[in-house]
Amino acid sequence: VQLQASGGGLVQAGGSLRLSCVASGFALDYYAIAWFRQAPGKEREGITCISSGGGSTYSSDSVKGRFTISRDNGKNTLYLQMNDLKPEDTAVYYCAAGGRVATLCTSLGVYYDAVKYWGKGTQVTVSS
Repeated sequence: VQLQASGGGLVQAGGSLRLSCVASGFALDYYAIAWFRQAPGKEREGITCISSGGGSTYSSDSVKGRFTISRDNGKNTLYLQMNDLKPEDTAVYYCAAGGRVATLCTSLGVYYDAVKYWGKGTQVTVSS
């Protein structure tokens, strides 16, 4: 059982990246999904999520309007489309799935303690 993230890299400010995260060993469509990030010296923060049925979504103020989370249940994959990247977006990005026991995603936020599966993280570096 694992989540395998990919798609990170180095990009100039204003550029775009698309992160992918493939789930194996479990069916992603039964789970809420989320993306977190952790910048150097900072705590891991939940930036966006979507519930299993898609009825609830959340994006933090720092990424709203620029980042979009999506899922393809047929491919057992979640995505994070990142546009208009800024140097402050530099971080390790983690995909996550959960919410079968406790709520992972509401319109008010994404909840760390409800994560059941974590991806290993992919580095995103935005140069100015």
